[in-house]
Amino acid sequence: MAEGTIQIAPLAYMRGRTLDKACVILDEAQNTNLGQLKMFLTRMGKDAKFIVTGDASQVDLPHKEDSGLLKGIDLLKNIKGIATIRFKNEDIVRHPLVVKIVKAFEN
Repeated sequence: MAEGTIQIAPLAYMRGRTLDKACVILDEAQNTNLGQLKMFLTRMGKDAKFIVTGDASQVDLPHKEDSGLLKGIDLLKNIKGIATIRFKNEDIVRHPLVVKIVKAFEN
């Protein structure tokens, strides 16, 4: 980080940047709106890889349907070069009780 090879920046500070030769991660994207997600994704420059993570079951926005992640997945699903990976309960690697907790909340 001292050499400037790793940067941590709030989403609000992404505007106006073009990120070339970078691997950029947007975490907790379920709490972005569609405009914020678009702004983030359009920062992608030459030789960049963008990773967007989020949990559709943990949207903290006032209205779950406002999640940019949920809308973005649907909008971008047929674009070559964009992939979506969906994890299941079996993929949980936290405490064994977490799987049981998630299943209880789903029911």
